[in-house]
Amino acid sequence: MSTLDEKLKAQELIDPEMVHAAFQFWFSDNEHIRSPFPTYIREKLQALATQKMLDWGAQISEKAKKEINDEILAEKFEEIIFEIALNLVQTDDEKLTIRYPFILRLGDTIKVKDVPEETALSRVKERQYEKRGDQAFMKVTFENATSGEHWNTEFELPE
Repeated sequence: MSTLDEKLKAQELIDPEMVHAAFQFWFSDNEHIRSPFPTYIREKLQALATQKMLDWGAQISEKAKKEINDEILAEKFEEIIFEIALNLVQTDDEKLTIRYPFILRLGDTIKVKDVPEETALSRVKERQYEKRGDQAFMKVTFENATSGEHWNTEFELPE
């Protein structure tokens, strides 16, 4: 049986470099973007996502393949990566990080605006996803680094 790299090279629709670049990007921290994927799922995620992308590509008709561009392929592959990752992680908080990779995470610190510098620092202690009707919200509990006092805020999430 051939390796996934060999399978990628053997077909013409999916660029192996795109696959490698996607994993390199999402498994690394890049300036303001942090990897949402825990290290313990990365090897399995790579194998499963690559195979699912190959399977998807094999189902596409020759006519449709001519209309698929690199942007469509990259978006589909990213969709597959995130979908599979949600099934590999162990905690609800890890699922929140994958669903909303750009939102505050446990342990993150913030400085509260218009509060004296010595009491402005707070750390994320808990996150909760809440659904109210058609709207999704993230409720975040913080702990003030100076006083140890807990406080909450919430915000609407994109769906």
